[in-house]
Amino acid sequence: MTGIDTNILVRYFIKDDPLQTPLAARFLRGRTPSDPGWVSLTVLAELAWVLSYSYKRKRAEILQVMDMLLASEDIVVEREQVAMQAATIFRNGKADFPDCLIYALAKTAGCDRVLTFDRMSARDAGMDLLS
Repeated sequence: MTGIDTNILVRYFIKDDPLQTPLAARFLRGRTPSDPGWVSLTVLAELAWVLSYSYKRKRAEILQVMDMLLASEDIVVEREQVAMQAATIFRNGKADFPDCLIYALAKTAGCDRVLTFDRMSARDAGMDLLS
């Protein structure tokens, strides 16, 4: 198993670098269930943020990327069930994926609630406003 950094996934999905995109594609196409790539939750959060804010991708496109990674037999996602919960929250609301991931991780850790100053996260990711 080989860990994968965010920039490799960005090059693969965005296809914006003539040198790095083919390298990323070849590496990812070479993954198999017996030799998978490993993606951390940090990488998922960073990937969603980069796609949204640096590349202005829409929620549907980010969800497509997350769904593809989570469904792949050639990619192991750290704490896959938590990532899937975050993707479900993200799919059903307007909060950013990293906020959905924060909520899913906290709930999985046994937190009764997750506090935030972010009104959208309170409304759409299940967090509570600290007031």
